[in-house]
Amino acid sequence: MALNPRSLLKAKERLHIFREQHPKIVSFGKTLNEHAIQPGTIFEITATTPEGKSYTASMRLTPEDVESLRLFVK
Repeated sequence: MALNPRSLLKAKERLHIFREQHPKIVSFGKTLNEHAIQPGTIFEITATTPEGKSYTASMRLTPEDVESLRLFVK
């Protein structure tokens, strides 16, 4: 699979916009990276629609998960 430079540029632009619009999430991610990205940590995420319906999922980090996350979190 070849990398599309145009798609990479678009992703970089979107990431910049996301960081500007959601600084608390970026800060939270940095805190997680420093203190919580380790095997055994349980991640839980909940999404609530405007209508009030909630969806929740959780996972316990494995050593492989930690390795993968370290590739994306700096």
